[in-house]
Amino acid sequence: MDIGFIGLGHLGRAIAGRLIDCEHTLTVWNRSAGKTEGMKAAVAMSPAEVARKSEFIHLCLFDSPAVHTVFTQDNGLLSTDLQGKIIVDHTTNHFRDVLAFHELCARAGAIYLEAPVLGSVVPATQGALTVLVSGKKEGFTRAEPVLAQIGKQLFHLEAPGLATKMKLINNLALGTIMATLAETIAFGENVGIDKAMVIDILNVGGGQSLVLNAKKNKLLTEDFSPHFSNGLIYKDLHCLQDLAYEQQQPLFTGAVTKELFARTMAEGMESLDFSSIYKLFQRR
Repeated sequence: MDIGFIGLGHLGRAIAGRLIDCEHTLTVWNRSAGKTEGMKAAVAMSPAEVARKSEFIHLCLFDSPAVHTVFTQDNGLLSTDLQGKIIVDHTTNHFRDVLAFHELCARAGAIYLEAPVLGSVVPATQGALTVLVSGKKEGFTRAEPVLAQIGKQLFHLEAPGLATKMKLINNLALGTIMATLAETIAFGENVGIDKAMVIDILNVGGGQSLVLNAKKNKLLTEDFSPHFSNGLIYKDLHCLQDLAYEQQQPLFTGAVTKELFARTMAEGMESLDFSSIYKLFQRR
């Protein structure tokens, strides 16, 4: 199948690579140069060229402003015929902005599927992500065979905005668990217990979790090369606070966790993996 892919950061490149491994023909575009090197894909000169060559167009960008730019820039997606196309957006957007993206695509004759994912680089390469999808049933049915190649589990929350809201809610748990694990491990070290032993005990005790299993090696080696960055989790928790404000609902652990990740930004750790929050708690 001819698939377009726009946005080749750490996660986007992993998802695109998985689609190539599944023998799809990809046409790719990235805002910054160099990210397409080494990919077995045709490199387009613009988003419009990606759209002209593809039935399905996948997006995986940093945030909603980046998505909006890809739609509206010179030679953007809206500058070409999108009639009958499926736009699959893996970006974790602001929950209000996705409503506008649904409308933009509908006016252009395309179907927009917000499709944020749970999981990061490693499960993406294995086709083991969880994909949350909102959008028309018709679009989901057409996209489902491809989505099943990148996602071990698919959830269709049909009403526009719900998939994005659920992704933000999931990241409340993700960020809070990571921050608690980081503080717990550093506290154990500070009282004189070897870090590896602290992690092993947590892994059969109160800290047992998918998060600890996924980040154990990064915490042990302190190799915080990014799979999911502090900048991204901070952005998502900020959007979650907007959602809580809209719902007039307090967000206790989410507020504290957001400010901890704000501290990683202030410490110049924006591009590091979000497990590097551990560094905030290390004794200095």
